[in-house]
Amino acid sequence: MQALFAFLSLIAIGFSAHAHGPTPQKAKQSVTIAASADKVWQTVKQFDAIASWHPGVKSSEGDGNNQSGGKRTLVFANGGSIVEELDYYNEAEREYSYRLKTENPAAFPTSSHSVELKVAAGEAPNTSVVTLKSRFYRGDTGNTPPDNLNDAAAVQAMTEFFEQGLNGLKSRVESKQ
Repeated sequence: MQALFAFLSLIAIGFSAHAHGPTPQKAKQSVTIAASADKVWQTVKQFDAIASWHPGVKSSEGDGNNQSGGKRTLVFANGGSIVEELDYYNEAEREYSYRLKTENPAAFPTSSHSVELKVAAGEAPNTSVVTLKSRFYRGDTGNTPPDNLNDAAAVQAMTEFFEQGLNGLKSRVESKQ
């Protein structure tokens, strides 16, 4: 009887190892910009104005509230939109963090995400480093998500979103010098 119980336990463990829900994913990107941290901060500090520097965002609108609870709606080139909400905003430290408030996996393949943006002084004079980092879950949280909503799709989308945004920010700030 004990042998049968041990055998059934091993089978149950084997099946549960193949069926699991999503695990948190992470992305982090940085860029060095040939401008002071204060100048870069002036470009990114308005939470709901991301469309002014991020080429992957067709439009952004918000409540103008740069404090916890402030909201923005992003519309992407594909016409889809998501709503994000500020969790933390610190003007003196030149940083803020926000999270997905209203998901739309057809527009952006995450079911949940939080992002931190930080602008710091660079090592060389008159340079800055902007860092974006995120923790997120794939767009489909079921055990067998389609390819466009799986972990790899979410990681790729977030990484590309960060790269596009940081390159757009660098281009905008450095062209205004």
